[in-house]
Formats: sequence, C-alpha cells, structure tokens
Amino acid sequence: MKDIKITVVASLLMEDLIAEYGAPGIGLCTRHKVGDSYIAPGGKAPEGFCEEAWKSIGHFAFAMAHGVEVFWPQWISKPHLAIASCNDGLRPVVFKLETIE
Repeated sequence: MKDIKITVVASLLMEDLIAEYGAPGIGLCTRHKVGDSYIAPGGKAPEGFCEEAWKSIGHFAFAMAHGVEVFWPQWISKPHLAIASCNDGLRPVVFKLETIE
C-alpha cells in the first residue's frame, strides 16, 4: 500500500451563491489553507484533516493507495494524480492528491 500526499491548491468563495444563500459574514474555510499538505498513510485520513472534506476525497486517496493510477484520462494529464474538492458549495477547498512512490 502506498501513502498519498494531499496538498491544498485552492480555497474558493462562490460569491454569487453566497450573496443569495450565505449567512452574514461567511468567509473562506479556516480549517485548510492554500499550501497546507498532509500525508494519508495507506490512504487513511491524515490527523487533523477536516472530516467533511475527507468524506469527499477519501475514496480517491484509498483507491490511489491501493494502486489506481488514473481516474480521469480525459481531464488529468498525469498518472498518480487526482484533483478533488470538499463538498462545501459556498466555500469549497480544492485538493491535489499524489501517490508517493
């Protein structure tokens, strides 16, 4: 089994959706910041990782740790790489997952 490196590559605010549906004062996610990185040992959740974000991306880390090399050949140009985001529709965080060889 392989370890997976997870790096935060973007933290977004969906301004149009926030204007219509968001609570006053909503801002960027405070749990994960661009540049943060984690190691998912054997595809398991890293310590300190947001549980809701893990629910969204954990299955990719698990599959990569168990040998999946390419998820979306029509979108991702490199093997051993996935780009996935948490399920927060107003302020999603985007993660890069890489297999550690």
